[in-house]
Amino acid sequence: MKKLILFFALTLGVAAPLLAQTKKFHGVNFNTELKLDGENLVINGAGLREKYFMDLYVAGLYLPKKTEDAKKVIYDDTEMAIHIKIVSSSVTRERFIESVNEGFAISKHGKASKEEIKKFVGFFSEPIKEGDKINLDYIPGKGVRVTKNGDIKGTVPGLDFKKALFGIWFGTPPVQESLKNEMLGKD
Repeated sequence: MKKLILFFALTLGVAAPLLAQTKKFHGVNFNTELKLDGENLVINGAGLREKYFMDLYVAGLYLPKKTEDAKKVIYDDTEMAIHIKIVSSSVTRERFIESVNEGFAISKHGKASKEEIKKFVGFFSEPIKEGDKINLDYIPGKGVRVTKNGDIKGTVPGLDFKKALFGIWFGTPPVQESLKNEMLGKD
């Protein structure tokens, strides 16, 4: 019996710090830290994307060091990531792609060619459903790597593409001001 108690105590002692490394935003847990291409990133903030009074997704921003400066997020050529969790069954592949195209149309930062946007959208050929996790990881010298539910879908190279993509959330105007502020840790 003592061995069993010791086993559970050790298990809890090891597992508790792992559980403490997440933070909940709008009901979605995000790791407080992650490693990207060997670099340590921290959660800067996370926010809820809404449209027509519907919750669509929660997006978290990871940076090497916390900042409230949207321009640093858009223009810095350093490891960073936006991780998205779909929280609505109304988000479909078609609606997601439509939203991405609308986002690139409003983004005034960087430059994304039609070919780059087509390549990026092509990474979302499978259905998108509630619970899906989409990671947009920027790695300097490599580009934006897209991962869906742990499967790497591909990479779009270039800092200019990253600027245009991140400009969707952090530019002027952003896709949603409250989402921008939450991801920047302002709310």
